[in-house]
Amino acid sequence: MVVRTENTLMSGSDRRGTGNGLGTGVATRTRTKTRKPSLYKVLMLNDDYTPMEFVVHVLERFFGKSRQEAERIMLHVHRRGVGVCGVFTYEVAETKVTQVMDLARQSQHPLQCTIEKE
Repeated sequence: MVVRTENTLMSGSDRRGTGNGLGTGVATRTRTKTRKPSLYKVLMLNDDYTPMEFVVHVLERFFGKSRQEAERIMLHVHRRGVGVCGVFTYEVAETKVTQVMDLARQSQHPLQCTIEKE
């Protein structure tokens, strides 16, 4: 919290020194409002080559999904072409995408992930 004081305007006699010489002041408080960070969806894209079991593994490992939830998301991606893996702040979403893409590349799978502002 930032506190600052501001002097109020003095009457003409106070400025000339003919008054009591005491200026009045008003203490004001400036509050800084914090905003919640923007959130981003991590999206997984379907392809015809990445094994379904690999996708389930990625969802469990990087997104903390249970086996059942990971399978549900994987099937959604498979049937609809895209699915949401999770919603995070920008930095966390970017990190998750990088982790998924690195593992997919190492495993020689063309799996793609991206982020989209919520």
